[in-house]
Amino acid sequence: MDLYRTTLAGSLLLNGVVLYQSYRAKTVASSESVANPEKVEHRGRETGDEERVTRLKWRFLPVYLLVNGADWLQGPYIYPIYKDEKGLAESLVALLFMVGFLSGGVSASFAGAFADRFGRKAACLAYCVIYSLSCLTLLSDQIVLLFLGRILGGISATLLYSVFESWLVAEFNGLMLEEQGSALSGIFSTMTTLNGLVAIGAGILAESLVGMVGTAKAPFMASAVCLSIAFITISKTWPENYGARQGGSEESTGLLEQQANDEAPTKSALRLVLQDKNILTLAVASCFFEGSLFLFIFFKFPALKLCHELAGSSSDLPFGLIFAILMCSMMFGSQLYNNVTSSSAAPAKRILICTLALASMCFFFPAYVRKESITLWAFCIFEVCCGIYYPVMGSLKGKLIDDGARASVYGILRVPLNAFVVIALSTTKEGEHHRDLVFITCSGLLLVAALAVHRILA
Repeated sequence: MDLYRTTLAGSLLLNGVVLYQSYRAKTVASSESVANPEKVEHRGRETGDEERVTRLKWRFLPVYLLVNGADWLQGPYIYPIYKDEKGLAESLVALLFMVGFLSGGVSASFAGAFADRFGRKAACLAYCVIYSLSCLTLLSDQIVLLFLGRILGGISATLLYSVFESWLVAEFNGLMLEEQGSALSGIFSTMTTLNGLVAIGAGILAESLVGMVGTAKAPFMASAVCLSIAFITISKTWPENYGARQGGSEESTGLLEQQANDEAPTKSALRLVLQDKNILTLAVASCFFEGSLFLFIFFKFPALKLCHELAGSSSDLPFGLIFAILMCSMMFGSQLYNNVTSSSAAPAKRILICTLALASMCFFFPAYVRKESITLWAFCIFEVCCGIYYPVMGSLKGKLIDDGARASVYGILRVPLNAFVVIALSTTKEGEHHRDLVFITCSGLLLVAALAVHRILA
């Protein structure tokens, strides 16, 4: 148990050090700007940019954290509510999960086009409604409604990971800042850091609610409340933005818009992904990394449990403590990324290559080493990679994908990811040998992704 407490303390200490360095860097930069008259005018323009970015953050982040908090609340209990509380067979639970991912894959082909055509704000509102309905289906024990809930959940996942980011980037690009790239990277880094904090808080809240109410339905009802608040906030505070096809409201720029006059949005977005080697490379990297992340979520506790038992320990694993450790590691990664990008001009491509290569090693070692500390620390480093991956990938997509069809392309990028997950679920078996094979496969795929980014991404 000391291993986990010590690791958590170390994670908190590292986060504190990085936070302090970030604060010091901002203080020094501010004092240098004031002391140098030549920088006063430039600093004035920067201050104006910072104020506009800050207003955008305050408009977006509370909603973003609410909708992600709604998702995190459900995470710890989505399996127990089916298996334990409703008493469904293991095979039926697996089928419910597979239906959810299939729904996500199918909806990814049109959800983004819907958002570009009818508005990203409208799609975000639709997410709040659809996910709330998914939560409410769990009040029933009827199997048809439970399957309907998983279908709605799959659609919601597609919307969550495409339309909110699309709305943000389109609004950000409308600010016309001097330092677009670094400011956008900073927003994505903040999103990842705060999302880690929300995940920890949501896990604690979900457990408390179940303890007080006595049913696993409680976190899902709390999730619906969060989504209702997000719906009201979006309705009252967010402006709408559209893709290029909406009444010609945006100027047509780039390959996709030239084709949009003759093609349906989804077909046009798919053609862009297939013809643009940079976006196709991001699709490969996204599929392999985020698919590996899903398998990591599925197999991390069994892998740690095996090492724990081989070490001769008969105590239960501290699952809550492990979750907190991993979330702290992810927060450290996002803060580290923010510090690196704000203090140097490190190319996003190089950061992504290093992140993918390091993540590959994090799957390789647990497949061959049965030492509890090494497995735990490898998983921590992988979460650090997650903290770096999301802001750097968000920044690259923000630069490479045109605003006119952003949500459509983001949706298309999730199709191979959902296919990856469905295939993985359909071939999952019990036992350490299968788990080792999964880890080795993920390690190889991440290395392939790193090489693809190195050789192809411009």
